[in-house]
Amino acid sequence: MASASKSAWKNPSYLQSSFGIFMFFCSWGIWWSFFSRWLLDPDKGLGMTSAEQGSIYSINSLATLVIMFIYGVIQDQLGIKRKLVIVISAIAACVGPFVQFVYAPLLSAGGATRYVGVLIGSVVLSAGFMAGCSLIEAVTERYSRKFNFEYGQSRAWGSFGYAIVALCAGFLFNINPMLNFWVGSACGIGMLLVYLLWVPAEQKEELKKEADPNAAPTNPSFKEMIAVLKMPTLWVLIVFMLLTNTFYTVFDQQMFPTYYSSLFSSTDVGDATYGTLNSIQVFVESAMMGVVPIIMQKIGVRNALLLGAFVMFARIGLCGVFHDPISVSIVKMFHSIEVPLFCLPAFRYFTLHFDTKLSATLYMVGFQIASQVGQVIFSTPLGMLHDAMGDRPTFFTISGIVLVALIYGFFVIKKDDQEVGGDPFYTDKQLRAMEAAKA
Repeated sequence: MASASKSAWKNPSYLQSSFGIFMFFCSWGIWWSFFSRWLLDPDKGLGMTSAEQGSIYSINSLATLVIMFIYGVIQDQLGIKRKLVIVISAIAACVGPFVQFVYAPLLSAGGATRYVGVLIGSVVLSAGFMAGCSLIEAVTERYSRKFNFEYGQSRAWGSFGYAIVALCAGFLFNINPMLNFWVGSACGIGMLLVYLLWVPAEQKEELKKEADPNAAPTNPSFKEMIAVLKMPTLWVLIVFMLLTNTFYTVFDQQMFPTYYSSLFSSTDVGDATYGTLNSIQVFVESAMMGVVPIIMQKIGVRNALLLGAFVMFARIGLCGVFHDPISVSIVKMFHSIEVPLFCLPAFRYFTLHFDTKLSATLYMVGFQIASQVGQVIFSTPLGMLHDAMGDRPTFFTISGIVLVALIYGFFVIKKDDQEVGGDPFYTDKQLRAMEAAKA
């Protein structure tokens, strides 16, 4: 492990990719972790109802799934070129002035003007962050395979960046929520500089090879990318993700922050405590990004995905069981293993069962777009259920949906040795058996 870590630190593409994804998650996390609170809070935010907030999340998700598919198709054509990443960085750098001078005034106006604001915001925020996140992750994963570093190690720096900004997000929110968006812009500028100016020599060399007109084509054709949508095995996974990873936003972003703050004597204390707890959770999540590949080596890709669904089922259900800050805080920490158990095995599932040159499109469609479709479907009705019945029935409903998905996934998600169309995956036990057979 030490030698691997040492070689990673000497890998310029690892350093550049890690710092870029670090700055992206700093730019996103500083405001995203309190976006729901900003929409709902009548004193420091816009004072919306849960149903109104759910509508915003649904429209954002609808825009995200369209933009995400476009991003995936374009990036698979671009290969390792950064044109789209630079566009996302520029949008991130502008999030502060956009929210303060365009988005917030339109949402506050009410009536038809509010819907104009919702539509404009859905395009800008989705292009820069919700869809942008998937693209940054897909590009980083592609770089990891191309330039020989571990994707999980690099992605961990994204979680680390989110954790750092989450630590101060609650305190900034209590002073003025707009500070969160402006700090997001500052981090976006840093991200823009990384992707615009930092191009390691090995990447320059690879770009020259790809630009050679006589080189063999390595990017998929448009026909191949469209054919992705005709794969039955992909749709099996889409249904699983639609009924599980969807709730990262529906539960964790729409409902949990306000619920958690309500457990304290005042919302100010709750907001500050939530920011600190969220930071601790994401710090642990960052560490788990390095542990989950080891777990996959022990139990396999399929079982790691199912384990992630089980953790989600238990975590959301237990939030409906407990109603004191200490117990709910402990349950919240389960999130730190749940995120890596969805993110890393999902990527490996695609590169295991499908053509690796389609990895960006597959990840966008099978993992992220599926989640966004789920948010379009579930955000508003669950927001209405929450308004009508409160926390506990809503949490139990979501946990029940995840349980159904877990049972479904157990029967339909392919085993690691079934229909291997990309890079094979072997557990430690299988590798030992293969070595013994050679001896």
